[in-house]
Amino acid sequence: MRMKKYFIILILLIASKGCPSLAQQRGSASYYSNRMHGRRMSNGERYHKDSLTCAHARFALGSLLKVTNIKNGKSVVVEVTDRCAKHARRIIDLSYAAAKQIGILSQGVATVMVEKLKENHGVPYRDDEVRDLPELDFEATKGVPDYSPAWRKRKQTHTETNTENKK
Repeated sequence: MRMKKYFIILILLIASKGCPSLAQQRGSASYYSNRMHGRRMSNGERYHKDSLTCAHARFALGSLLKVTNIKNGKSVVVEVTDRCAKHARRIIDLSYAAAKQIGILSQGVATVMVEKLKENHGVPYRDDEVRDLPELDFEATKGVPDYSPAWRKRKQTHTETNTENKK
């Protein structure tokens, strides 16, 4: 009975404060060395030190992440193109250009906040602008014409003429 009570309290705590989600993480970040330049990453592309990419253990390849340096407030948007070790102390490894933008080159390792950007579903490059177009009505209200193929019409006329000739 006592175990059920603690279990209920635990569930209420989680419900009130919320579970820590993967959508936002806080931890340490580092950046790729120059020796990595030109090598292949997990997505198959070659790493370029001037690209805004990163390695993350859990986010899907191709995800866009906003990485913010806690100390100076600078942020950068990067794409996940590689995997880093799950057991490492760092949560993210940034490209050289991304690390330069948020100012962690001199430190080597810094505390950052990582947030996943909302994915845009739908047609790529589609305008969000609403256009007022007339609504088309495709309802057939009049008698439906005969849309049978020409060979069937010929066969019908041929049978009709044969029946008339026999009379």
